[in-house]
Amino acid sequence: MKNILAKRTGKIDASGIRKVFALGAALEDPVNFSIGQPGFDVPDVVKEAAIKAIRDGENKYSQTAGDAGLIRRIAEQVKGEFGWDRPSVLVASGLSGGLLLAFMALIDPGDEVIIPDPYFVIYKHVTNMLGGRCVFVNSYPDFRLPVDAIAGAITDRTKMIICNSPANPTGVVYTGQELETLAKVAAQKDIVVLSDEIYEKFCYDGPCPSIAKYYDKTLLMRGFSKSYGMPGWRMGYVAANEALRDVVEEMTKLQQYTFVCAPTPFQKAAIVAMDCDVSDLVARAQVDHRRIVAEEHRVRISHRNACHQQFPAGNLYRLSYDIFARQIHGHIFRSQSRLAHIDAYFPHLVVFIDCKTKGQNAIAGFNTH
Repeated sequence: MKNILAKRTGKIDASGIRKVFALGAALEDPVNFSIGQPGFDVPDVVKEAAIKAIRDGENKYSQTAGDAGLIRRIAEQVKGEFGWDRPSVLVASGLSGGLLLAFMALIDPGDEVIIPDPYFVIYKHVTNMLGGRCVFVNSYPDFRLPVDAIAGAITDRTKMIICNSPANPTGVVYTGQELETLAKVAAQKDIVVLSDEIYEKFCYDGPCPSIAKYYDKTLLMRGFSKSYGMPGWRMGYVAANEALRDVVEEMTKLQQYTFVCAPTPFQKAAIVAMDCDVSDLVARAQVDHRRIVAEEHRVRISHRNACHQQFPAGNLYRLSYDIFARQIHGHIFRSQSRLAHIDAYFPHLVVFIDCKTKGQNAIAGFNTH
């Protein structure tokens, strides 16, 4: 039989994290560390708003760019936060949907995208699918924003720099100084910065700085999935200053022929969510975060002097460090290992390592105790 598949399908791999997520579904009552899923449910007031919208018949298409009331609220928030006079806004089907539209609007074959490593899986695969070239910049061992290395990686083909803070999967939160320095680097070469801030409310050491404060060619990507416990609702948004208005317009045009619009009843509920205080839910996540960090300190790791301890200041991830997995109780896992079980030292913790899942190395695990 002749090959009927488009060549672009061969440029992407199935998500390793999703494979582990599916495997966990077959386990009995697992504690799931595989995917960025909040540990709390949608606030009741937001659930009721969605139910009311459905019952009130808000089940038709919205405008492609999104519900007018939600767009207005997002624009007001962005204007207040960054001083943008007339921000452009697009409501997307999840932040991942927004990412796809952004890459489709910006990346041509041969264009280069600079991505700090480790990274969220979609950046690499969407770039490859569109014929672009990923330029990975190493952030090991402390996972700080590698501004000097990013500056050195810029070429005439560089189209975009990815800035993800709080970072997935490391949990590192970039400082205002780091972001301001990156903004200056990008401005010198007139390069778009895509700022993925889906975890912006999960900053445990204070407010989360944004490069949008320092750079007018920032494509701001945020959403409701993590902050309000609704990843299954697929609610994200994109905002940009006047300098990138044409990019948002082209993304909106692309949405007409792809996602069409975000789910209408959930857009109505998102308006209510923007007035919903979730600080107690985030605080609860912070307490859990600190408990697990303390436990990680307690665990004895063989050859500990070879292990670099870098704990997250944000995000929902816990086990995400290359060095942590490299050598535990004498078990060494090499970079080509696709899947490894570490259970000799942690008898109740099955840990899966997929070295190409999130950057060069990543960990996802299930506690089956």
